[in-house]
Amino acid sequence: MTDRSTYRVAVLPGDGIGPDVIRETLKALDAVQSRVPLSFEFAEFSVGAGEYLRSGDPLPEATLERVKEYDAILLGSMGLPNVRWPTGVEMTPQIDLREKLDLYCGLRPIYLFQPQHTPLKRYVAGEIDFVIVRESTEGLFSSRLQKYADDADEVVDNMRVTRAGSLRLFRAAFELARRRRRKLTLVDKANVLPSMAFFRRVFDQVSGDYPDVETERVYVDAASLYLVERPHSFDVLVTENMFGDIISDLAAALVGGMGMAPSADIGDRWAVFQPSHGSAPDIAGRGIANPVATILSAAMMLEWWDTETARRGARLIRSAAQQVLSDPANRTRDLGGPLSTTEMGDRIAAAIRSAEA
Repeated sequence: MTDRSTYRVAVLPGDGIGPDVIRETLKALDAVQSRVPLSFEFAEFSVGAGEYLRSGDPLPEATLERVKEYDAILLGSMGLPNVRWPTGVEMTPQIDLREKLDLYCGLRPIYLFQPQHTPLKRYVAGEIDFVIVRESTEGLFSSRLQKYADDADEVVDNMRVTRAGSLRLFRAAFELARRRRRKLTLVDKANVLPSMAFFRRVFDQVSGDYPDVETERVYVDAASLYLVERPHSFDVLVTENMFGDIISDLAAALVGGMGMAPSADIGDRWAVFQPSHGSAPDIAGRGIANPVATILSAAMMLEWWDTETARRGARLIRSAAQQVLSDPANRTRDLGGPLSTTEMGDRIAAAIRSAEA
């Protein structure tokens, strides 16, 4: 993307705490545009369980076509546990977006800002620092829209793994590893599942094109153990859709929980940036949600634009988060502290405005 001064962002606050954390993220982005020569134009769209209750469609086709016109999509959270399809599953328009926009590369960065945030007390700030790359359009999620009879005796979910989908995922993961510490871990279940054995074969083929990147192959159950035992040993992990969904939550717990876990789902043309957490309707509107994950997701958005000006903005956000979170007193309720959603957002925005650009 060529460098320019104005970026158009489609904002999807969604359900539950989505509007709460989006509000603080827009505040941070406003602080960024006061410090570097760029500006944002935001347009808000209604998507999610609330939209379904209003219109009968959680992701209206007209809205999908509109958001394609923007430079990026910033999403809060979607879905409510009591709003479900007749099959019993929740509405997940965020997954619909990944599939319809072909956002195959799911990035889940895990970074420890404050030692008090982790249950693994032997680690210092920055010592846990890795990225999970999750395939976001195939895998076990491929069967999620299937229908079955109410009196069915059996329901089968299929794990779909294609060569084309795996090739593009692995290339993205290797390129990311090259920009980091040049180590890539494949997480699979190739000892049991034929689809995962195929997944590993494609990985092995791609690895030959990246001799400068160290590789290892770990079964998903062992990876879950190692993430707790030695998270510092990982740099980039790449895995299937469902496995990525599970280990991303485990990894988030290592650095303070879902409120500290940003994410991005990126394709060749479009990208969605959102916190890894859900809508948490039990705390919606109470002012106690942690906005850090969403604010850091906005930094990922700026980095994805890949211009010098936008990268400067991303660095401002990350530095501000680092500054604020380095003080153990700056903790929201989920981290065991007293700060409200607004107070945390205010402190990060103030740190952005006072930092050196």
